[in-house]
Amino acid sequence: MSEVSKKRRALLAGMAGGLGAIGAGDSRPLAPDDPTKLQGPPPTEVGERSPFERPRRTVMKNEPASSSRTPLQDLTGIITPSDLHFERHHAGVPRIDPERYTLLIHGLVERPTIFTLADLKRFPSVSRLYFLECSGNGGEALRDPKGDLTPQEIDGLTSVSEWTGVPLALLFREVGALPDARWFLAEGSDAAVMTRSVPMGKAWDDAMIAYAQNGEALRPETGYPARLLLPGWEGNANVKWIRRLELAERPFFTREETAKYTDPLPGGKTRMFSFEMDAKSIITFPAYPTKLASRGHWEVTGIAWSGRGRITRVELSVDGGRSFTDAELQEPVLPKCHTRFRKLWNWQGEPATLVSRATDETGYVQPTREDFLAVRGADTRYHFNHLRAWKVRGDGSVEFALV
Repeated sequence: MSEVSKKRRALLAGMAGGLGAIGAGDSRPLAPDDPTKLQGPPPTEVGERSPFERPRRTVMKNEPASSSRTPLQDLTGIITPSDLHFERHHAGVPRIDPERYTLLIHGLVERPTIFTLADLKRFPSVSRLYFLECSGNGGEALRDPKGDLTPQEIDGLTSVSEWTGVPLALLFREVGALPDARWFLAEGSDAAVMTRSVPMGKAWDDAMIAYAQNGEALRPETGYPARLLLPGWEGNANVKWIRRLELAERPFFTREETAKYTDPLPGGKTRMFSFEMDAKSIITFPAYPTKLASRGHWEVTGIAWSGRGRITRVELSVDGGRSFTDAELQEPVLPKCHTRFRKLWNWQGEPATLVSRATDETGYVQPTREDFLAVRGADTRYHFNHLRAWKVRGDGSVEFALV
């Protein structure tokens, strides 16, 4: 037996002797009764969460395996761990060799150019905290409002990361974007060849080509080795695995902005190029399947966000929206980023319906479900931002509810 095997066997034997008794049907991980009496394992190359913490992304039963959702109710603060960032794919995740990766910028430019990943990294970089959100996020809260929906199942198609990359304006100046260019086509390297038309104004504002996320290279699921990032705009337009940008005078009217990602409106009309995500909020505690253990003070908390800038106010109601009081906004309050809100609530065992309502810096106020449907119509498929509510019963159990 090798020396390594002997040490491993001794370590396992010591752990077995120091672990507390746990029943065969108990799903909790094993742990020693007294951690001070047993030396723990050595460091590893890649850190892991405690086995007692098990946040997981989920795939909705009525969705394809190309979509998974962030466990909003299990997180604190505003940054989403990279491995818990939501996913939404149309043709799987391509495997791209970073040494062979290129980005072509052409069309209405003075100098059509092919950039390698190394070329992109030579430009001055920026790092910003922004949310990404699928434009279909929240649809279950409108179409299938069952009481056993969790925050993850309702709004889990949104996440926040620190994105690092090169401002798109720098690249467009480098290639000499012509004055006639009003739009650009963004094309991805996936099997769907995702393509979206984007106004040039967004490029000159805050768009970037991102190649890093939360301090490391992008994960393959979020666009490795490089992606387009359009802060505050619907996720589908933030083309992953970006390979081509073509500048032109007008939009390209691709499949993804004609057959899909358009908003049916009342009266037979359709809204196209509805890029910005509207102000929204959701309470993440208490929420299904939480059960309040006792009467007394509980901290109601959740997140709010807007694609138009900063959240300036979040109000809370305990009576189903008949009256509201202001919640506290937790710093930092950043534009186009999740903002955490909180408020103490003294629950005395009475039935209650908790509702949050967000306002952004443009003055836009999150609408009721009734007002949302009046503007968008019952057949809308995207940008669901109406109020969410949680009903607290006298026994402390919590379920999703309509207001």
